[in-house]
Amino acid sequence: MAILTQRSSGILLHPTSLPGRYGIGSFGPESINFLDFLSAAGQSLWQMLPLTPPGYTNSPYQSLSAFAGNPLLISPEWMVSQGYLPQSSLASIPEPPVGRVNFQEVSTRWGGLLHAAYQKFRAGSEIEEFAQRNAFWLDDYALFAALLDQHKGQSWNHWESGIARRQPAALAAAKKQMRQQVGYHTFLQYLFFQQFAALRAEATARGIGLIGDLPIFVDHNSADVWANQQLFTLDESGTPTVVAGVPPDYFSTTGQRWGNPLYRWDRMKQEGYDWWIQRLRAAFGLYDVVRIDHFRGFQAYWEIPATEQTAVNGRWVPGPGAALFRALRKAFGNPAIIAEDLGLITPEVEALRDRFELPGMKVMQFAFSDSSNQYLPHNFTTPHCVAYTGTHDNDTAQGWWAGLDRKSKRFAQHYLGHRGDHIGWDLIRLAFSSIANTAILPAQDLLELDSDGRMNIPGSHDGNWNWRMAPNALTPHIAERLREMTETFGRRTTSD
Repeated sequence: MAILTQRSSGILLHPTSLPGRYGIGSFGPESINFLDFLSAAGQSLWQMLPLTPPGYTNSPYQSLSAFAGNPLLISPEWMVSQGYLPQSSLASIPEPPVGRVNFQEVSTRWGGLLHAAYQKFRAGSEIEEFAQRNAFWLDDYALFAALLDQHKGQSWNHWESGIARRQPAALAAAKKQMRQQVGYHTFLQYLFFQQFAALRAEATARGIGLIGDLPIFVDHNSADVWANQQLFTLDESGTPTVVAGVPPDYFSTTGQRWGNPLYRWDRMKQEGYDWWIQRLRAAFGLYDVVRIDHFRGFQAYWEIPATEQTAVNGRWVPGPGAALFRALRKAFGNPAIIAEDLGLITPEVEALRDRFELPGMKVMQFAFSDSSNQYLPHNFTTPHCVAYTGTHDNDTAQGWWAGLDRKSKRFAQHYLGHRGDHIGWDLIRLAFSSIANTAILPAQDLLELDSDGRMNIPGSHDGNWNWRMAPNALTPHIAERLREMTETFGRRTTSD
């Protein structure tokens, strides 16, 4: 966990938000350019949102798989360079307008490119080795994805009963019938992990660590739930009986009804938490550090009857607690995990976090109520934490400042010693100057964007996750300014 115990800093930016010619950011040239910017700016960390294939809301936190990668992140240029596509296939792609990701349009266009690549692909030992190495999740996912296509996205519990309930004869018949489609989805995962490995090597060469994001829950319409029904709270038809969420809080007066099925922690304990160990092992195969979203759910989680339309009527239910983390420690030693400990945090949650020496999060936007606020840097009790200006669920610093009440704004001005005309940089300075070992800032705050740059509004389902950075927005001037601040506050020990 050395990466979290030395002073460092980095930027939160989901790869889909990178600029580029093809309507969505990818692991291609735009990612390499961003790594170069991080290096020039003296940063040592790139934090991403989950890279798994998103479901119908395009949310990376509602995914079709906890293990698979999002094929839309595969770079067309890289496919050409590796011989999977001819150069001419790119010339015919119209350049989309600069701005937000149109996921439907991109999916349609990518589908054509990816199918074309698969048609000319000839399987060899490398993909066979990849498939064998990842068989514990890939076999189920590739079949699930093929069946999901066949059923036009319909939830698996409405499929033919034999397949939905995973009867061996029905599964064997489906695998035989859909051999080509299963092979296609296996191929996509091979491409994804092959290119991501190349990207990670580029990051390592520049001294940049990657922080991944692991949602605590998985989507009901996912390969994970379909393949492991005994581990989730489902009725005989495969429908969730209770679902996940959080009670009313800072973000929503009716709470957040996420709708994910809840785990049967008793069954997971009987199986030695093997599914979670496999999940963490896969994550550490990609990232240097893993942030676990909604850490408090391991101590107690908000259980909502599936019939409820909001999260207001629910109850707290004990989670696995220390037993899970003892199992993870036995498997991984002392893994580099960030505990997302925001929201209604009790002493019991803090005790679980501290018992396993996991750094929590300090968000600067939450700090300006009064001098006793725990998120103000002078109240940090340990450097073993991660200071953020904001997260993917927050407004941008500029947007937050515009809507801040007069009393909090006046307190912030006194605390910061500035009027707030450049509030994004003021919060960056506050986070970087704190005793927190790690400081992370969303790219939107670096660019001083208003609310149009917001990534997500919790509790809403429309218009999220599609923000994209403008081309050439990260200028050499911004890199130099951030590098100077990084060195001033000891978050870069050497300079070029």
